[in-house]
Amino acid sequence: MNLKPPLARATAPAESKKVKPQEQTFEEPKYLKKLIECGTPVRVKLVNNEIVAGRVEFYDSDFIRITREDGPNLFIFKHDIKYLFEDESAQSPRKDIK
Repeated sequence: MNLKPPLARATAPAESKKVKPQEQTFEEPKYLKKLIECGTPVRVKLVNNEIVAGRVEFYDSDFIRITREDGPNLFIFKHDIKYLFEDESAQSPRKDIK
C-alpha cells in the first residue's frame, strides 16, 4: 500500500487574495500609432471643453501633435486632454492599394 502525505495547504487561500489592477495597460501607444498610420481624422476635447480637429502626426509620453488643415499645427499636452475620438464626419485620406 502506497500512502502519500496530504498536500500542504497555503495559509491563505488564493481566492481570498485581491489583485491590484495595473496602473497602465499600454494600449494608448498602440492606438495612437494606428491613428498615425491610417491618417484617421480625430477630435480632441480639452479640459476647458474646447474641441480641436485634425490628425495625430506624432505622440510622446507627454503630448500629441495635431496637424490641422484649417489652422496651425498644435502640440497638446496629454494632461490637457479630456478625451480623444475618431471623427467619422471628416473624410479619411484615400489609400491606393498597389
